[in-house]
Formats: sequence, C-alpha cells, structure tokens
Amino acid sequence: MTAQRTPLYDEHVRLGAQMTNFSGWVMPLQYSSIREEHRAVREAVGLFDLSHMGELSVTDEHLAQRVVSRDLAKLRTGHAQYAMLCNERGGIIDDVLVYSMADGSHFLVVNAGNQDSDFDWVRSRAPSPLVGEGRGGGSRELVLNVGRDWALLGVQGPHAVALVQRLSDQDLSALRYYAFVEGKVAGVAAIISRTGYTGEDGFEIFCANRDAPGLWRTLLEEGDGDGIRPAGLGARDTLRLEAGLRLYGNDMDADTNPLEAGLDWTLSLDNDFIGRDAILRAREQGLTRVLAGLRMLDRSIPRHGYPVVNGAERVGVVTSGNVSFTLGYNIAMAYLPPALATVGARLGVDVRGTVAPAEVVALPFYKRPRPQ
Repeated sequence: MTAQRTPLYDEHVRLGAQMTNFSGWVMPLQYSSIREEHRAVREAVGLFDLSHMGELSVTDEHLAQRVVSRDLAKLRTGHAQYAMLCNERGGIIDDVLVYSMADGSHFLVVNAGNQDSDFDWVRSRAPSPLVGEGRGGGSRELVLNVGRDWALLGVQGPHAVALVQRLSDQDLSALRYYAFVEGKVAGVAAIISRTGYTGEDGFEIFCANRDAPGLWRTLLEEGDGDGIRPAGLGARDTLRLEAGLRLYGNDMDADTNPLEAGLDWTLSLDNDFIGRDAILRAREQGLTRVLAGLRMLDRSIPRHGYPVVNGAERVGVVTSGNVSFTLGYNIAMAYLPPALATVGARLGVDVRGTVAPAEVVALPFYKRPRPQ
C-alpha cells in the first residue's frame, strides 16, 4: 500500500526534510537536527505538520458519551478534553481529543494509524439506523470520518501565542488551555485550538487542505523574527517524552488499562462508558504494573522494548526512551510492579546486554516555566 502524503508534503521537500514512513504517511522526521528543532520549541517556536492525525465527527451525543471515557455533559461548547476510547476489557483502543462543537456534535482527533479502525469501532456502537435526526430537523450521519477534509498545523513554544495572535482576527490571549475558537489565521478560515503535544504553550490550527501550504509559508515568514523552525516527528517525540505524554502503540495499547498508564484522571467512572466495568474490576483487584519515569544514571540511551531489571530479575520493560535535550540526561518510561515504581528506587535497564543504572523519578520529567 502506497504511503499517503499530507497537503504539506511539497513544503517539506522544498525545505530539505528527511522524510520517513509513519503510520502509513510520508512525514518529515527532521529538517536540520532533532536537537535544534527540540530547542527551538522549548526556547522560541516550532511549526509542525500534524495533518496525518485523523478526525471523526460524532453527531449523536448519546453515542459520543457511550464511547468516550469523560463526562461530556460537563464539556462546554468551545472546549476540548483528553479522553480514552476503551474496549469491553478496559483496554485503550485510542487516546483522543474531544471537541464540543457549536452544532452539538463532538469532533474527535484520533491517532493517524487508528483513524479507520476507530471510525469502524465507533460506528459499530451506533444505534440502527446510522442516520439520526439533526438539530432543527432533517437527518445526518451519526458518525463521519472527516480526516481527509482537514489539515492540521501545530505552532508550539514560548513565542507561539504572540506569533499566531499577530496573524489572527481573534483575541487569543483570552483563549484558555483546552479551549478553541473559529476564526482566521493569515486570512485563512480555521479552528484555533490552544492544545499541543510538546509540554509548551501554543496552538493546533485546523484548516482546509487547500489553505495549508499558504498558511505554513506565512507562519514561517512571519515567525522568522521569533526564531521559528519547522520541526519533525523526531523532535515531537523527544518533546512529548520530556513532558511525560504517552504515545499510543508504545506506552499504551488495547491491552493497557488506563489506570496502569496513570490516566485515571481521564475517566469519569460514574458514567457508563464502554470498558468502565472492567476498569472498576481492575481497580478493585489491584494493579500488577504501573507506568513510571526512569532517569538514566550513565550515558546509556534506553529504547522501546529494553528490559528493566532489579538485580538479576526482569521486572519491567521500557515503553519510550530517548535523550533529554532539555534536562541533559537520558530518560524513559517503563511499566513496573507498583512496589518498585517508587521515586528514588534504583533499577537497571538492559541496554544490548549491558545493565545500565537507572533511578525511578516522578512524571512528567519536564514542566514549562510559568510566567512570573
């Protein structure tokens, strides 16, 4: 199967990006160096192509509440929530952002590799018929796969808000984290969402595919004085790891209970969402593993799949690991028995046959400085 291209593919090629195949998409891994792009986001502003992400529109509120782990009755129009889609066993089908739209629908941003399977799964939970009555009469599909209709750009870093504000017709200073507004950026109709996956402030901007290349170029031109850099998947991964943000497929999957992954705050257990009963049973029985942070005590770099050991005993596995360009040491997340997942515990990571010393630390590894 041929890998798909985002509407910004030609822009990446023009900038000399090193391209890679990710979840069926040809995406930029890096433009210059991952270190430089990482630091630009931490210290100035970075620009990401996120158009490989999927989007679903769920127009039936009862269906949305049934499949999403959060209490959507508390989600106000113009706001978003991070939530789980869970199977009947309580495993994580996907982690999503849920947007409450003005027309009463819910807009779900899903992971690139899960878009079609998420759509099929949500649709399979819909009542029959699949066409319901919309607000104001008429009929509409209960679940729509709209990912091919949208491009998505991420503008992240300390200078991101000022940059996008200069180009927008909206007062973005009043937009709180996990809120969004419909407006224009550089004359382009867009949904401007104060969200991100880097640990920094910034926006994720949805626009029509045809408008994405022009908006991309304008942001780079206007942001030149702000120190903007285009950033690829490599920097996105090191940034999210420092911020302790989970990556679907690495840190969680369909066999992972949200409680194990430290995502209990995404669960409204008073609501009857799919998977709730299994999650409650797991909580009652007690967890056998939990996700923890590790700081390497030497220069070894932990990678996904490396065993974690306590003496001669294998006690866990690294789910994500890399260099921390911000902190100056190497870090990882790993599933460990709860008794060993205590801050300060000394363990080892088997790095290609050599046990490297590590210490359990609290997540996240990095928190952005708050304005004074």
